[in-house]
Amino acid sequence: MYVNVVFAVVAAIGGTILLAGHEKEARQRIDRSGTLLAGAGMFSIVYGFANAATKSGSAGWTDPLTISFLVAGLVFLIAFVLTEMRVRHPLLPLRVVADRNRGGAYAAMFLASIGMFGVFLFVTYYLETVLGYSPIRAGLAFLPLTGAVMVSAGLANTVLIARYSPRLLIPVGLVLGAGGMALMTRIGLHSSYATSILPPLLLVAVGLGLVFAPCFSLGTLGVAGRDAGVASATVNVAQQIGGSIGTALLNTIATSAAASFVTAHAIGLPSRLLLAEGAVHSYVVSFWVGAVIFLGAAVVVAPLLRPGVPDLAANETIEAPSLEG
Repeated sequence: MYVNVVFAVVAAIGGTILLAGHEKEARQRIDRSGTLLAGAGMFSIVYGFANAATKSGSAGWTDPLTISFLVAGLVFLIAFVLTEMRVRHPLLPLRVVADRNRGGAYAAMFLASIGMFGVFLFVTYYLETVLGYSPIRAGLAFLPLTGAVMVSAGLANTVLIARYSPRLLIPVGLVLGAGGMALMTRIGLHSSYATSILPPLLLVAVGLGLVFAPCFSLGTLGVAGRDAGVASATVNVAQQIGGSIGTALLNTIATSAAASFVTAHAIGLPSRLLLAEGAVHSYVVSFWVGAVIFLGAAVVVAPLLRPGVPDLAANETIEAPSLEG
């Protein structure tokens, strides 16, 4: 965690130096009510999912604290939308998300991040607690994923998005992500990283690259200059909130799955082997849930996106070329 302090200090110093002299520029008023409602809503939903993980089985989901925070989160977010429709300088102008391509990009980023963080979380657990990897070795095991995402995102952003519609690219990426998650369910107590983890990890990485690159492009495409900042921020917020909810939700499901597995198979006190098998079972269940989330995202997002290739230079949509021949 201390590594992050270095980046924070560099950012603070750089911001102080580079932003000096801009204090007198005209600024819009801050939408304080919208900020408070959005923050309270997202915090309540994430906390509600996280609180459900503190109890095993369905007890976490029926806990009054969980229900209260989830309901409060929905109420806050509804109030946020209603507020943004009325205030003069909204935090998130609804015209930004009303566009089909931008709305679809935000939805895809949000849903893909739910499944993506499941990969990071449970593959790390599996590598360290089951296969016995050290933290450094587990981190190195994710480098192929990083490289594959960079390559696929670069191709998607420079080549594919200029030839094929995001309505094709993004759902295909989500389906590839689902396939990688499904393949990851083959893990066992003595699986090999090279055969059971690396291939599906690379498949997920290619899928994420096909999703993230078009989403970042579409998320700011066609917005007025005054909305460029909030449009860009919305893409990142969708990713971060999706990751937070995904971590809490999938961790809750995994905890419940492990507890149920141990209870069903234990005779007396559970052995170390049974606990390890229960952990692997919980990871497999989480990977299946992640695969379903990716597939569901493809079904939800595809109708939202416009057919045709977006003209990134002219901020218009032109007719997509035929895939035949």
